[in-house]
Amino acid sequence: MAEKEQQQAFPLAPTNGYARSDAEAATADKEELRRQKRKKYLIYFAAFVVFQTLIIVLFSLTVMKVKTPKFRVRSSSSINTVDVQQTSFTLNMNAQFGVKNTNFGPYKYDSTTVYFQYNGIEVGSAIIPKSKANFLSTKKINVPVDLTSASLSGNTSNSEILTLTSTARLSGKVELMLIFKKKKAVNMNCTMDVNTRTKELLNVACK
Repeated sequence: MAEKEQQQAFPLAPTNGYARSDAEAATADKEELRRQKRKKYLIYFAAFVVFQTLIIVLFSLTVMKVKTPKFRVRSSSSINTVDVQQTSFTLNMNAQFGVKNTNFGPYKYDSTTVYFQYNGIEVGSAIIPKSKANFLSTKKINVPVDLTSASLSGNTSNSEILTLTSTARLSGKVELMLIFKKKKAVNMNCTMDVNTRTKELLNVACK
């Protein structure tokens, strides 16, 4: 009798194996969920690394890439007076120069001299003061210029068009992120036509 009561109080473990299989299945499901989560996290991490790499490459090719500015005579320059003689001429012009900066940082340049020539002979010059061109902008500089020629070979009195050239070299530094500085120098080589009758500056072309 006591043995029967003891068997009723402590029933034997089921021998069909169902309880153990359910526990194993639950454990397997949990492991599978953990694996899926780890896989998902790895995919997210890999995508983040690729995205960051693309951003860095794009940043290096655009923002951090230093381009050489452009230094030009602008067509908006105006001629005040022009006097053409037999073999000489005098000309007063309000010349406008432009420093075009396409970088993502200011271009700080030193002062320089622009030389004007007629038929290969220097006829005048202009001083460009030290300044800077802000990022992604064009710095416009207005300078009065007096050009004078004397005893030139050839007859200029019949020339309605005087072809001039201007040359200069501008040196400075491009500053990026307020930290990085890159030296950049640009050469000016421009040709332009002066219409002595209408007092216009035409066909400005720069290399």
